Amino acid sequence: MAKKMLHLMALMLFLKVNYAGAAVILQYHHVSEKLPPVTSISAEQFTEHMDYLRKGNFNVIALDEMLKTLQAGKNLPAKSVAITLDDGYNNNIEQAAPILEKFGFPYTIFVNPKLIDEQQHYLMSWEQLRKLSKKGALIANHSAKHDYLHQHLEGETQEQWHDRIAKDITWSEQRIASEVGHNAKLLAYPYGEFSKELQNLVRSLGFVGIGQHSGAVGKFTDFTRVPRFPASGIYAALSTLSVKLNSHPFDINKLSYEDSVSTNKQPTLLIDFKDRQFSQHQFTCYVSGQGIATTKWLTQKQVSISAKQSLPTGRSRYNCTAPLNSGQSNEFYWFSQPWVVTSQ
Repeated sequence: MAKKMLHLMALMLFLKVNYAGAAVILQYHHVSEKLPPVTSISAEQFTEHMDYLRKGNFNVIALDEMLKTLQAGKNLPAKSVAITLDDGYNNNIEQAAPILEKFGFPYTIFVNPKLIDEQQHYLMSWEQLRKLSKKGALIANHSAKHDYLHQHLEGETQEQWHDRIAKDITWSEQRIASEVGHNAKLLAYPYGEFSKELQNLVRSLGFVGIGQHSGAVGKFTDFTRVPRFPASGIYAALSTLSVKLNSHPFDINKLSYEDSVSTNKQPTLLIDFKDRQFSQHQFTCYVSGQGIATTKWLTQKQVSISAKQSLPTGRSRYNCTAPLNSGQSNEFYWFSQPWVVTSQ
């Protein structure tokens, strides 16, 4: 009996230390009731989300602080969360900022400098962004004009693509630094799309690449494909968001797949786990619009995942989850693999 108690205590201590490296990033766009609901959340719902974080004793921290801590292999406080808003819409300063300031939460806004320079009417100005930055907002890079960064222009060589996209990313970062003074080297991929080629470029420039695929973040995250949980539109319900906020990253040693942008309509993903703290039979993956994926365990720590049917052209995902062994029924490991199926 004493041996079992010691084993249980050791397991609980291990889980406590292991989960201390877990974090979640929330992604928002519009805070408005007048714009497309797919990327919008009302001010009332947004307030409910922030209130849930406060009442749930979540540790809301700045995105750059979160990622630097994890990159350094250090632990974060339990229930760490970062808040991000993409594109820099006017309603961010009109609706989102006052709510975030009320709760005292730090947040990041990803912007497109070229579109701001063009004075697009739906975006905040540099002056407004400076105002928010003085109140604690981090202004970060979302590319110059929100183009699909992984796409090659017609007739463009790989070297020409590399130079064009490198210039886009570095120019945008310099523009933000000159106007706001921020130089976080965080790049949110437009539309959340990235290829291995783009990941390698982002890595070579010393940037962190951030997507829109769901999942928790941890020490073993690939920092050229950092996941975020979308929290607007159909994802705004607290009943489902609360589960995501309490999710944990799998400890992944290696991901193997052809490319996330591909003409392959039934791509296979291999996951090699560093540590597997869950039962194989409880590991389940789902395919966008299809239901449960085909999974095959090749070894004790390597699993193959594929779709049972062809993926449609455009964006799809494989979402994989497993309950924690800690006995907490509402806590899950969570990983997402995004795909972009192209016609050519």
